[in-house]
Amino acid sequence: MEIKAKVKEVLVNLLRVRPEELKDDAKLYDSIGVDSTEMVEAVIALEKAFGTKLGSKEIGKFSTINDIEKVIQSKISGK
Repeated sequence: MEIKAKVKEVLVNLLRVRPEELKDDAKLYDSIGVDSTEMVEAVIALEKAFGTKLGSKEIGKFSTINDIEKVIQSKISGK
């Protein structure tokens, strides 16, 4: 499964939103209404789904689906 699709699947299940609400460039906090607790839960779920650990610097870059995809891709590829 492609990274972006897996990210969306995790977020749809966690946040209980419809897939069409998760536009690639929609701001998670502003457009989707994600709060800080939900973001922590999302990070944990994404770490489990991708088998990687995300640091606070990387998590700080999480604004959109595209941002999350880029961070996870760099973690998986090792750079």
